Amino acid sequence: MLRRQKGFTLIELLIVIAIIGILAAIAIPMYRTQTIKAKLTEVTNAMSNVASAISAYYQENSSFPPNVLGGTDAIQSTLGVSLAALTRVGGMTVGSKNGLITATVANIDTNTVDAKDLVLSPSTSTAGDGSITWIWSGSANMPPAFIPKR
Repeated sequence: MLRRQKGFTLIELLIVIAIIGILAAIAIPMYRTQTIKAKLTEVTNAMSNVASAISAYYQENSSFPPNVLGGTDAIQSTLGVSLAALTRVGGMTVGSKNGLITATVANIDTNTVDAKDLVLSPSTSTAGDGSITWIWSGSANMPPAFIPKR
């Protein structure tokens, strides 16, 4: 009587290892991208808070606030938005003629987004109601995958 052996063949094991390798090759870069995007939310939320303060200033004065080039302390004294506890914002400026907010990213990923700028540009309404629409963009070397869509 022949005895039947139980177990997996070498080919079956190699196929499983190849499948796991392919899945890991796809999943690890996607995971890295998503963790960078998650860390960038600190920067985008800070910029959104500054944008809200600029919108309020624009509603009250019908003009954008003066240049804020001194960093987070100057933004707090001019617009009342505290950014002191943020570790992922290397610096932030606000332009006076156009309300352009520029933030330098820091402490996220040195090879991908650190020392690059995210830009939030205001576009005033032509309807005369004083509303502002904000448009995201980045510096020339900021990877497009990390620029917020809205």
